[in-house]
Amino acid sequence: MSILVFGHKNPDTDSVASAIALSHLLNQRKLDTIPCVLGNIPRETQFVLDKFQIPAPKFVPDVKIQVKDLQYDFAKGLSPDKSILHTYNTMKSENLETVGIVDNNNQLLGIISMKDIAKGVIDGNLYHLETSLDNLLRDLNGQVLTMSREHINGKLMVLAFYFKTIQGLLSEEDIIITGDRYDIIEYAISCKVQLIIVTGGNKLPGKYLGLAKENNVTIISVPMDTYTISKNIHMCNYSSSIMRTNNLIRFNEFEYLEDVKEELSHSHFRNYPIVDSRNNFLGFINRKHIMNPSKKQVILVDHNEYGQSADGLQEAEIVAIVDHHKIGDISTSMPINFRNTPVGSTCTIVYLMYQEYGIEIPCNIAGILISGILSDTLLLKSPTTTNIDKKAVDSLNEILKLDINEYGMDMFKFGTSLEGQSIDEVFQKDFKEFQLDTFKTGISQVFTLDIDSIFNNKEDYLDYIKDIHKKMKNDITLLLITDILNEGSYLLYQSRHNSIIPSAFDIPNEQGAFAKGIVSRKKQVIPKLLDSILINK
Repeated sequence: MSILVFGHKNPDTDSVASAIALSHLLNQRKLDTIPCVLGNIPRETQFVLDKFQIPAPKFVPDVKIQVKDLQYDFAKGLSPDKSILHTYNTMKSENLETVGIVDNNNQLLGIISMKDIAKGVIDGNLYHLETSLDNLLRDLNGQVLTMSREHINGKLMVLAFYFKTIQGLLSEEDIIITGDRYDIIEYAISCKVQLIIVTGGNKLPGKYLGLAKENNVTIISVPMDTYTISKNIHMCNYSSSIMRTNNLIRFNEFEYLEDVKEELSHSHFRNYPIVDSRNNFLGFINRKHIMNPSKKQVILVDHNEYGQSADGLQEAEIVAIVDHHKIGDISTSMPINFRNTPVGSTCTIVYLMYQEYGIEIPCNIAGILISGILSDTLLLKSPTTTNIDKKAVDSLNEILKLDINEYGMDMFKFGTSLEGQSIDEVFQKDFKEFQLDTFKTGISQVFTLDIDSIFNNKEDYLDYIKDIHKKMKNDITLLLITDILNEGSYLLYQSRHNSIIPSAFDIPNEQGAFAKGIVSRKKQVIPKLLDSILINK
């Protein structure tokens, strides 16, 4: 099972780029990893992916345990046209409790258990046979004497009576079991029965074979005696005659373990078929498979908090974290590789890992790494920027030969355009939740060169923020509109205490005030808010 590498729920260029680059690095070191994203890729990031011709990472909605993650019993299905005896022998030889019955395209039709076979033997119609001639020949070790049909469907009769007794009893629908009683065989042929099964392995004179051909009667010879054949022949019926189709509980491979457990708690069956989204049969699951389920293995980049990560993270196995934020609330049951460095971008840390492992950085990987650093540090102008970030950019640009300022502004211009985006899309694009002392806080940040598009709809944005504030029961809900060129942010907000935000950023108590120099949510906004909360409590 591949290890999933992904950033936070609201992807940005740093989180996407670091996931791709780290996955590439680990794969070079012979690990099996896949870069993923938890949400829609923003315009800026798509610009970067297109620029360096890198496919978008795989989208994963969550990392909950699914049926496909379990070590269930993989199995091949059997054809409904196989006989019950063939199905039984297969189950016995392969030690199977239940088998899936599938069509020619592996579509699940039903299931058969040993209990179903036993029930069929006891409760089934012992006087009717529907099967193929091939099944009869294989199951009864028979030999064809004459053949006029391949499909048999009729009433079974064992002719152990006096010749005159059976006169008037036979029809074209009948299937006859008899020994080498020529008078009865000749009469059965004259009645044009479907099939005559001659027991004891006896041959018939050519006279009767010729009559059978003229009357389109199939005759086979079997080595067993009449008693043995009459006792076992109903096992030659098609397996479809006993397969269970009603009230069949099946699970899709993408269903969640928690839902499977709920379903199993209300049912009494032992084995349950698993299918894919096209109803293709995959195997069986039972209660033993859910006792110790295999967990998805994940590596987190650019975050280390449950609230910012994939749904179901508690059900996954975290094997590593690479981040540049404060230590969050994620805990593990086993030691892991946890790399947390106070730099401006996760991509800087991944760059350093390439250097430490001595692995060459391809041009396209260098391109997304430098993009992640420039994006998260606002062209190296953010207060989160360190000399390590600057050196990483210089080193990466030796590979790329870019005009850093020109490339960075092109990236920001493309990415910060708000054209065609709803208020919800703008706000939720980079929204994160924090617990600041006793204050439940939600902070959204949008970097844009298109400030007017927000302020032209200022009242609508304020109404949206009020609604989010109420629904989430926040103490503070803040939208930072960061002006990259003027190196500051405009603030729209709702707060339990009106004085907290103005005092935190030394701005007028009015919506949309400009906080000069405030560009970093992590390095500036959160510390200033926390200080103001403690002062104003």
